[in-house]
Amino acid sequence: MKRITAALLALLCSLPLLADDLAYPLNAPAPDGRRPGGTIADELPTPVLPSDENKDQRRERNYPEQPPTIPHSIRGYLVDINANKCLTCHSRASSARTQAPMISITHYMDRDGQALAAVAPRRYFCTQCHVPQKEVQPLVGNTFETIDQILQRQSAEQP
Repeated sequence: MKRITAALLALLCSLPLLADDLAYPLNAPAPDGRRPGGTIADELPTPVLPSDENKDQRRERNYPEQPPTIPHSIRGYLVDINANKCLTCHSRASSARTQAPMISITHYMDRDGQALAAVAPRRYFCTQCHVPQKEVQPLVGNTFETIDQILQRQSAEQP
């Protein structure tokens, strides 16, 4: 039994040496898609991060339950278990002073629909649903139509 164990151990230790002899294609071309070309072995330059859109305008929502997008940069905002920078402007107490939209009343309700004095823990981390927008060109063409556009088109088509 000891001889078999020793033989298996020797075989396992020699496997990396055998793998070096095999020609793994680390420089095979990358798959087609949105990722830039190159191979696994190539080091591509880091892409430039696009800047945040900073228009401070409310956006039209694309579907009924869509969370509003954040119309300004949130770089440097601290949102963790101890602090939430978003609430300095968007809380019930601060929204009148800052002229920022108050967060929805649903954010002050627990999962059973009971009203709370403070933001519900399940709604506390804003960036789980709300995201800032970047100034970028779309990667794929978009043919999405809002319900209003569909209804207008249908009413124009009817005699």
